[in-house]
Amino acid sequence: MLNVFTLANGRLFQEEIESLEELARFKPIWVDLEDPTPEERRWVKQHFGLSIPEDAMDEDIEESARFFEEDNGELHVRSDFLIDDPDNPRAVRVAFILNENNDLLKSRGVLFSIHDEDVPVFRLLRMRARRMPGLIEDAKDVLLMLFDADAEYCADTLEDIYDDLEKVSRQVLAGEVTDNKAGEALAAIARHEDMSGRIRRNVMDTRRAVSFMMRSRLLSAEQFEDARQILRDLDSLDGHTAFLFDKINFLMDATVGFININQNKIIKIFSVASVALLPPTLIASVYGMNFQHMPELAQEWGYPYALALMVLSAVGPMLYFRKRGWLK
Repeated sequence: MLNVFTLANGRLFQEEIESLEELARFKPIWVDLEDPTPEERRWVKQHFGLSIPEDAMDEDIEESARFFEEDNGELHVRSDFLIDDPDNPRAVRVAFILNENNDLLKSRGVLFSIHDEDVPVFRLLRMRARRMPGLIEDAKDVLLMLFDADAEYCADTLEDIYDDLEKVSRQVLAGEVTDNKAGEALAAIARHEDMSGRIRRNVMDTRRAVSFMMRSRLLSAEQFEDARQILRDLDSLDGHTAFLFDKINFLMDATVGFININQNKIIKIFSVASVALLPPTLIASVYGMNFQHMPELAQEWGYPYALALMVLSAVGPMLYFRKRGWLK
C-alpha cells in the first residue's frame, strides 16, 4: 500500500496512490509504504529517484547499521514501533529515509517510511495532524512527531500495565490463593513482564533515533527543543519501567510463595496421616506374625480387640495433632 501525505492550511491530508500518474499529481512531505509491492517501489524510484534498499527491514541491532547518512545526503533511520496486541505483542521495524540537503534529488524535503504492517503510532499521528493545524510544517516534523507519539503510546501501555498489575496484586494479596488463581496470576504477570521488556527496548531504540537526529544538525532550533523534550519524556519512562519490573518481581515471588505454601499444606497432611497410621500399622504387624503361642488369637474377642486397639491408636494421635493445630 502506498500513501502520500500533503500539507494544506497547516493540516496533513492522506491520499492512497494506485498509479504512477496519480503519484505525480501530488507534492507530498511524507510517503508511507506499507508492505510495498515491487510495482509501488518502482513508482517511487521513477518519480522520486529513490531506490528503497532490499535490506531496509533487516533486524540489525548495531547503531551503525540503523542510523547513518549516505554520500548523497540521504538520512537513514531504522526504528522499532510497539504494537500492544494482547494476543501477540510485538515491535514493527520501520525504515525512514529523509533527504534535506541534496537539491539534485526530487526526494528532497520528503520523508519516506517503509514497514510491513500497520502501526498504531502512525494512525495516532494522522489523527492529530488532521485535528491540530500547524502541528506539522515539514518532513522533519513528521519524523519527530512520530517519535513523540511513540513515547506517548508507550506511556499509555505502561498505564494499562499499572492497572492490570493492581488487579493481580489485590488477587494475590487478598488472602487464600488457590493453585488455579495462582496459575492465572503467574500467567498475567508473565505477560506484563514481557510487555514491560518490549517497552524498555522500544524506549531505548527511540532514544537512539532521536539522538541521531539531533546529531545530524538538520533540525531547526524549535525542532531541536522538541527533540530534547521527547528525550526527557523517554527518560521519565525509564523510571516507570524500573518500578514495574520491581513490582512484577515482587508479585512473582509472592505468587510462587503461595503455591509453595499450598504444596506444603498437602505434604503436611500426608506426613500427619502417615505418622497417625504408624501405631495401627505396628499393631497389625504384631498380630500378623505367624507364631503358635499368641494368646489373643485363640480368644473369641481377639479379633475385635485388635481392631479396636488399632482404631484407638490412630484416633489418639489425630486428636493430639488437631489440638496442636497441625491439621489446618
